[in-house]
Amino acid sequence: MRHVLAVAAALALSTSACAGTAKPDTDPKGVVPPISWGPCTDIKRPGGQTPAQQDPAVRCAKLAVPLDYENPGGDTIQLALIKVAATGQKRRLGSLVFNFGGPGGSGVDTLDQAAKSFDTLRARYDLISFDPRGVERSAGVRCGSDADLDRWVAVNTLPIDERTRLAGQAANREFARLCQRDSGSVLPYVGTVNAARDMDRLRTALREPKLNYFGMSYGTQLGAVYATLYPENVGRMVLDAPLDPAITFGERTIAQTSGFQREYETFLKDCVKSGCEFGKTVKAASANVDRLMNRLVTKPLTVNGRQLTQGLASTGVAAALYSELSWPFLEKAIAAGIKGRGEALMFLADSYTGRDERGHFSTQMSSFPAITCVDSAERPDDQQLRGTWAESTRISPLFGGEGSGGLCRFWPVPGNDQARHVNATGSAPIVVVGGKGDPATPYQWAPRLTAELKTARLMTYEGEGHGAYTSGNRCIQRKVDSYLLSGKLPARGAVCSAT
Repeated sequence: MRHVLAVAAALALSTSACAGTAKPDTDPKGVVPPISWGPCTDIKRPGGQTPAQQDPAVRCAKLAVPLDYENPGGDTIQLALIKVAATGQKRRLGSLVFNFGGPGGSGVDTLDQAAKSFDTLRARYDLISFDPRGVERSAGVRCGSDADLDRWVAVNTLPIDERTRLAGQAANREFARLCQRDSGSVLPYVGTVNAARDMDRLRTALREPKLNYFGMSYGTQLGAVYATLYPENVGRMVLDAPLDPAITFGERTIAQTSGFQREYETFLKDCVKSGCEFGKTVKAASANVDRLMNRLVTKPLTVNGRQLTQGLASTGVAAALYSELSWPFLEKAIAAGIKGRGEALMFLADSYTGRDERGHFSTQMSSFPAITCVDSAERPDDQQLRGTWAESTRISPLFGGEGSGGLCRFWPVPGNDQARHVNATGSAPIVVVGGKGDPATPYQWAPRLTAELKTARLMTYEGEGHGAYTSGNRCIQRKVDSYLLSGKLPARGAVCSAT
C-alpha cells in the first residue's frame, strides 16, 4: 500500500516534471551557494492562479545535487524547492523542512496546498519542502505513458485465484520494463540514503546550522535515515505516522492489510451507526460492497468514457480510509457505485494514483516503487510472494495482495539495505508520533522506530486515520507545536485521546 499524506490524497494534483543534468552548482571551493528564490511558475491552483499571484510569500527554487554521490564531480539533478515564508519574521526560528510521505509524493505541491494546516508553525518558521530525487520536477521517474498507467492501476485484484495473481505479476513485469526503458539512467540513484544526503545539502544551502524537520509517513524513514547519517546536524525533528524500515516486504504487506481491513470495519460500524446509505447492519453493508466489487470484475462502470474496474474501486475505498474526514464522502461513493454511478469512486481512485482530469499522471505511481525497490536488497521469489498473497488475502480479499515485493521482484536495478538500518545515537531528541487507528502505518511500527533510533520519544494518538497532526486533534497539535516552537518534549508515555 502506498503511503500518502491524507490531505494530499484528497486533491487531484496537476503538475509537471522536469528532469535534467548539469554540472555541480558549487563554487570553486565546493561550497553550496545560497538558494535563489523566485516565483513558482509551474504550479497551478484552482482558477489558474499561481502561488505567487495569490500569496507573495510562496516562492520556489532549484537546488543542484549530485546524481551519484560517489561521483560528486559528475552530473547533477535539479531538486525543486518551495518556501512559504514565516509570518512572524521578527520572531523567526529558521526553516522547517517537510516531507509529506510517499515515497514519491511531491513536497512542492503538497506544501503549496496544505500550508494553512501549519499556520501555527509558520508564525515562527519558513516552511520548506521539495520534490525528492525521482519525484515530479526533480528528475521524476516515468514508467510508460499515461495510457500505460491507466491500464496498470485498473488491474483487478479479484477474484482471489491463480489467474488473478498471474495477471498481476504480468502487469508488474511489464511495468518494471517500462521503468527501465523510460528512467533507467536515474533508477539506481533515487533511494532514501541519497535523498537524506540531499536534505543535508538543502540545510547547507538554507544556511541552517541544524535541520529542523517534520516527516510524515515515508517522511519518517527519510528523517530517520538523515538522523543516522548526520546525527550532529539534527535540530528539532518530528516523525508522524512512522514506518519501521527494518521489516520485510512481506511483513509490511501483512501489517498494512490488517490495518486497512480494521479501518474498513471501523468505517462500516460508524456508517451503520449514523444510518448507512448502503446497509442497515454491518453485515449487510459489507455484503453489498462485496457484491459491488465482484460485479465490477466482469461489468465495470463507465465513467466519462473510462471504465471503473474492481481494481480502481478498491483503490478508491482505500484512499478514503486514510482520513476519517473522508468517510462521509466514501459512504456516498459506495452507495452511488451500488446504484450504477461510479464517478465518486473514480475520483477517489484518481486522487490516490495522481491522475488529473486531463488524464495525466503525476510521478507518484512510478516514484513509489522506484524508491521502495532501491531501498531494499530483498527480491522475493515466487514461493515467498505466494505466501504473502495467501496470508494477506485471507485477512482481507479487498486489500490483500503481494505488496511491494511483487513489483520489486522484477525491478531492473538492484537495491541495498542501508536505508533499513537506523540509529540516531548522538542526535538531539526526536519525537515519534504513532496513531492507534492508522491503517497505512500501523501503530506497532511507532515503538519499534522509537527503539531503533535510540534518541527518540514516543507519543501516542488514540484516534483514526493516517497521520496524527493533520487529523485536527488539538492535543497532538499542541504537543508537537510546543516541541517545534519551544523545544519542550512531550512527557514520556504521552497519550492523546481521539476527543
